[in-house]
Amino acid sequence: MSGAETNQRSVQSSAVTEWNDGQVRVLSDSLVGEEPLLIQVADRALTITMRTPGNDFDLAAGFLFTEGIVKSRDELISIGWVDGSGPENPAIRVELDAAAVARSQETKRNFLSNSSCGLCGKTSLEALYAPGITRPNRDFRIDPQVLCSLPETLRAAQTLFGKTGGLHAAGLFDASGKLLALREDVGRHNAVDKLVGWALMQGLIPLSNFALLASGRGGFEIIQKSLTAGIPLLASVSAASSLAVQMAREFGLSLVGFLRGRRFVVYSGEERLELGAHPRQAMALQAR
Repeated sequence: MSGAETNQRSVQSSAVTEWNDGQVRVLSDSLVGEEPLLIQVADRALTITMRTPGNDFDLAAGFLFTEGIVKSRDELISIGWVDGSGPENPAIRVELDAAAVARSQETKRNFLSNSSCGLCGKTSLEALYAPGITRPNRDFRIDPQVLCSLPETLRAAQTLFGKTGGLHAAGLFDASGKLLALREDVGRHNAVDKLVGWALMQGLIPLSNFALLASGRGGFEIIQKSLTAGIPLLASVSAASSLAVQMAREFGLSLVGFLRGRRFVVYSGEERLELGAHPRQAMALQAR
């Protein structure tokens, strides 16, 4: 299993005052790091994102891929730190081939964003869907019992969350429930981009035979990133939004929400969980 890269700025210490049932004390607390990162294509600034330091090259690669700027690993020539950048002003320079450079220049999106909002930079509804999204693997299957085991497995592997309690996570699982890779970040979109970027650099895209478990809600942006990476099933521990459900149904993604304990709800793609007769179909037959 590929874990998250350790970075000394991922977790920072701070003195805090605790009130506990009338008792007051000062203690040291661990805070999740949140710092800006500039990503530039050659010498052109593309985006500034707030992220948790660590796996920054994965983040850059995943961001470029899920936004449709990079179509394959071959289009990504190199990733490195900009000369002179450092912890106080981190900047990544990405060299792309000509086709990807052209896409980066033609994009209609304003990429200035923060760690929690993936759609803040969209300039119009026409720019919502990333180009080139296709329907994921129809034959992927995962047992409901296995699915229910994923949150506990993910939580046990979240080293940064264990220290701070303040991070989102994205985990990639095979059909047997084995955790292949995990990424953590203060932003749920960044966590997914780090995971997808890792898979891209490893030559694993499309992720046709894997499920993605994301902390937080199943929002539109997470759906789009999953589809771009070829993931057939996305699960989250919280709810999904209406636009996320609409897109999942439109493209045939299995979307699971409220995955907690031994319960979950399925918004689309029930067939990949082999739940038997489709409940909505059964209700329609009964109404005839």
